[in-house]
Amino acid sequence: MNREQQVLARIERIRRRKPVVREERITLAHGAGGKATHTLIEAVFLEAFRNPLLAPLDDGALLRVGGERLAFTTDSFVVSPLFFPGGDIGDLAVNGTVNDLAMCGARPAHLSAGFVLEEGFPVADLRRITDSMAAAAAAADVTIVTGDTKVVQRGKADGCFITTAGVGLVEQPVTLSASHARPGDAVIVSGPIGEHGAAIMLARDDFGIEAPIVSDTAPLHAIVAELLAAMPQHVRTLRDATRGGVATVVNEVANASEVAVVLREDDIPVRPEVTGVCELLGLDPLYVACEGRFVTVVDGEHAGRALEVLRSHPLGAEAAIIGTVAAAPAGLVLLRTAFGGTRVVDVLVGDPLPRIC
Repeated sequence: MNREQQVLARIERIRRRKPVVREERITLAHGAGGKATHTLIEAVFLEAFRNPLLAPLDDGALLRVGGERLAFTTDSFVVSPLFFPGGDIGDLAVNGTVNDLAMCGARPAHLSAGFVLEEGFPVADLRRITDSMAAAAAAADVTIVTGDTKVVQRGKADGCFITTAGVGLVEQPVTLSASHARPGDAVIVSGPIGEHGAAIMLARDDFGIEAPIVSDTAPLHAIVAELLAAMPQHVRTLRDATRGGVATVVNEVANASEVAVVLREDDIPVRPEVTGVCELLGLDPLYVACEGRFVTVVDGEHAGRALEVLRSHPLGAEAAIIGTVAAAPAGLVLLRTAFGGTRVVDVLVGDPLPRIC
C-alpha cells in the first residue's frame, strides 16, 4: 500500500467511527453546518428521534397522506444583521423553507411562522420584516397559514428569531436523495456561489471592506420545477448550498452515495468581487453560504440538457457543470486546481461565518 492509499484508508477509518459529541457545552461550531453540526445531529438528535422518515437526513421528510406524496420541512433563522444588502431575515425565512421543499422535488404550498422577539425590539422593524415575508410568500405562491409569537426579556435574545415550517406536494415521479449519485454523473451548480455569505460579512462591517455584493436569496421552486419537468428520471440529487456552502453539499453526496466527487476549480462560477473579499479574509468560496443557489447531480449523459434547462431560467442563467462523480476514492471530494494539482475538499469542523442564515 503506497502513502496515498494509506492516507485514504485512515480517512475512511475515521469517517466510519460512530459520531460522539465530546464537548460538554454547545459551541457556535455546532450550528455551522460542518463536521460539528453533523456530529451533533447524528449523536444527539438522530439517536433520540431515529425513524425511517428522519434517517435520510435530507432537506425535508417525504410523507404519504391519502395517496398523495407530501414534503414537510422546518428551519430556523437567526441571521445577524437582520437587514442586509439584498434581503432581510423575513424573506430569508420564507425563501429558505420554500427552497428546502423544492430540494425534495415538491411544489411549496403552505408555511407556518414562529417568532421569538426580544423585549424592546422596534415595532417598525417587526413590520418591515413581516412585510418582507408577505412579499416573499406572494412571490413564491405560498401562504403563511399559522404561527406563534413569544417575547423574552431584554438581553435574552438578539432582536428577532424566526422559525418557519412548510408543506408541499410532490407532483413529479421523482425520488431525490444525496445517496443516489452514481459514477459518471455530472455535478451542476445553478449560479455563482458565495454571495449571501459575503454580503452578510460586509453588512456586519467588522472588516472595513466595501464591495458591491448583495445576497442571492431567492425562491428556487420554479427553476427546480422546470428541471424536473424536463428530465424527471435523470435528476439524482438536489441540495441548496446554504451553511457550509457547495463544499459541504458535495461531501454529503460523496458520503451518502459512497462515491468520489471530482470538482474542477476553473469551472466553478464565483463573481470577482466575492473572490476578492474571500481572498482578503482568507476564506474559500466553496465554503461560503448561498441562499439562492442549488447543487444538482444528474445523469452524465443528460448533463447538457440539464444545463440548457437551467440557463433558460433567470435564476440559472450562469449555471455551470462543475464536476463529475467517480467510483473512487469513495467518500471523498477532490478539487482539480487551477494550477494543475489536486487537493481534498473536506467538510469544515466549524464555520468562520456564524449566523449567516
